[in-house]
Amino acid sequence: MDKKSKIFFIVFLLLIIGSIGATYWRIVVKKDYIIEAQTDCDPETEECFIWECDPNSNEEGEACVEDPEENIWYYKVVQRKANKIPDCDPEKDENCEPWICEPEEKDCKEILCDEKTAVEQEAECNDPEEYLRNNPPEESEGEGLDEEECGEGDEACLEQEEQEEDIETENSGEESQINLFPTGDDAEVDADVTSQTENPVESE
Repeated sequence: MDKKSKIFFIVFLLLIIGSIGATYWRIVVKKDYIIEAQTDCDPETEECFIWECDPNSNEEGEACVEDPEENIWYYKVVQRKANKIPDCDPEKDENCEPWICEPEEKDCKEILCDEKTAVEQEAECNDPEEYLRNNPPEESEGEGLDEEECGEGDEACLEQEEQEEDIETENSGEESQINLFPTGDDAEVDADVTSQTENPVESE
């Protein structure tokens, strides 16, 4: 091998080593790459992709199950850089939110369903208005509604509730006092009974 061939071979080898080193630094060390994932989507407010089970499939994850709510899934696609994804487990940590973009975070976006993305995902789109017509929200009743209206730490709301409770207590007390003094026909009957009791008829 002549001198020129050796120089070419060394330069070529250095380029390969440099390329491998740069790729290792970017992917393994800095985690500078995009990860795409499917996450839960709110069909009441967002145009979600629709996944439905396959009744003819026997594979786990595709076959239908007894619970009808698990046979359909509304999802969206999130793209985020790997170095921005927290190292936590959402199933164990309730505060773990790996697929929520931070304000003004670059290279992080949510992909909802439209004509173009539906073809890419091979899925159908959800219409929030139609979903609400078919699945009207249930209204809570009783005390649960009052508890939901006042959030934790809302002192003004809680103080107003206490004032309303005091007014109701006072009103109920006044009603009980009024009932102690009957009026009208009931008063006449009570008067007759009282007079008969105080002046009993003498037996012959």
